[in-house]
Amino acid sequence: MQRLQNKIAIITGGARGMGARTSRLFIEEGATLVIADVLEEEGQALADELGPRASFQRLDVSDEANWQRLVDDTLARHGRIDVLVNNAAVLTFGAIGALPRETFERVLAVNLTGTFLGISAVTPIMCRQGAGSIVNISSVDGLRGVNALAAYAASKWGIRGLTKVAALELGLHGVRVNSVHPGGVDTLMSNPGGAPRESLADQYRMVPLQRIGAPEEIARATLFLASDEASYCNGSELAVDGGMSAGFYYEGLPGSPTAPVSWDANHEQGDQRHG
Repeated sequence: MQRLQNKIAIITGGARGMGARTSRLFIEEGATLVIADVLEEEGQALADELGPRASFQRLDVSDEANWQRLVDDTLARHGRIDVLVNNAAVLTFGAIGALPRETFERVLAVNLTGTFLGISAVTPIMCRQGAGSIVNISSVDGLRGVNALAAYAASKWGIRGLTKVAALELGLHGVRVNSVHPGGVDTLMSNPGGAPRESLADQYRMVPLQRIGAPEEIARATLFLASDEASYCNGSELAVDGGMSAGFYYEGLPGSPTAPVSWDANHEQGDQRHG
């Protein structure tokens, strides 16, 4: 079954990482796809590889005129826009007291303002169509706080809130807006050194599933929300994080990575306390 058959889709940041894997999956599922990115060589090469249903257009998501050009061109070529995936993002590290304002504002410009501009650009089109799906890629860091990521976390929390507002307003017109919240994912952003996936396990030992995520796992979640299979999902937030956002461990107590419970045939539950 091709879940995006006859759908016209745009993926921002679609040339690399999670975006590229999502681009591949959308083509496999029957979509006609516009890959939008600032990475011109990589984006065009991917579009060429994916075949005649894929095209590339340069897009700086923080530039409103860029968005208008993308939307106008897509409508001229295809007549409609069914799916928008707001995936483009940048990541910077730095303690709050040492983070330059320019850096903070640049992260928000790409991650949050870029998402806002994307929603704004397709809203009139999708509302006139009476149908559409917008999937905003937030982060597990849009569900919690994390040190050294003030700008990134603020932008991803903002995407989460923006998704809720858009779901309320656009849902009245048959347009669904949802967010995906990836945890650590094996891409250039999270694994810039290109270390083998299995060697990263120790860095993710406090994740319940004990590993880093794969780009295709995020792509499949995005596909679900983009497709008609999620026809009653609106304003939802889908965490694809191995359980990272479920809570935290008290190290040393039973059931934590440092004190795992054995479930062999001789297991007996102990240390029961009543208060």
